[in-house]
Amino acid sequence: MAETFIGYVSKYALTKGVQKMPLRESSHGFARPTTQPCWASFNEREWHRTEESALQRAEEMRKAKIASLQKQIAKLEKTTFTVKDPT
Repeated sequence: MAETFIGYVSKYALTKGVQKMPLRESSHGFARPTTQPCWASFNEREWHRTEESALQRAEEMRKAKIASLQKQIAKLEKTTFTVKDPT
């Protein structure tokens, strides 16, 4: 049986923050929490063995979200409206 260790989950970093929880590594880089339902799992980019790597990933996610929102804002600023005749 795989060993249980304290890991850091960055999957929900932008909404819930980085979460520290007991994990068990499973196949192909996935990890499963030992305290949540058996169907819950995190892929290799969503969990970390060190706090530093989890925080680094959260920072990458934050920057990507800001860039995405800036693109949306630019698109909205360029948007113009017209009235269309239904005929």
